[in-house]
Amino acid sequence: MSTPEAVTELVAASLAALDLVVEDVTITPAGARRVVRIAVDRALPPATGPVTEAPAPVDLDAIADATRVVSDALDTTDVLGSQPYTLEVTTPGVSRPLTSPEHFRRNIGRLVAATAAGSTTTGRLTVVDGDRITLVVPATKKTPERTVELDLTALERARVEVEFTRPTPEED
Repeated sequence: MSTPEAVTELVAASLAALDLVVEDVTITPAGARRVVRIAVDRALPPATGPVTEAPAPVDLDAIADATRVVSDALDTTDVLGSQPYTLEVTTPGVSRPLTSPEHFRRNIGRLVAATAAGSTTTGRLTVVDGDRITLVVPATKKTPERTVELDLTALERARVEVEFTRPTPEED
């Protein structure tokens, strides 16, 4: 088992107690040290139908709690060996590619660019239903607002578009 997999296995149970899951573990050399970066996100309950609301994002208090739990778990084992390391616990961030239904569920309400069959559709993610998503594409001068449903298995890539002025609930 590689070290990132061993770290994931070690900290997963502790983070589950905080209602968090491990999204990614990277270990990068940095001179005489290493940087151990662990990305965490909210654990999601199983979906029992269409999902139209995103869960609350991970806040700084949850990151602080996760850092303490992960640090304690790593201190009680030699999974990282004796070389010193710097621990960073973070969230995946907006640049993470959306690859699973859970990633889409966490981003309901955001502007998403999804590419399928070489064509990119950009719209507000409104529904995740199993392996299907619904995007509301805003109107332009030439086309009215429209709703597009996409199959997740047909997507080549998808990502959240950064918005500097998100619409308020009254504007949705």
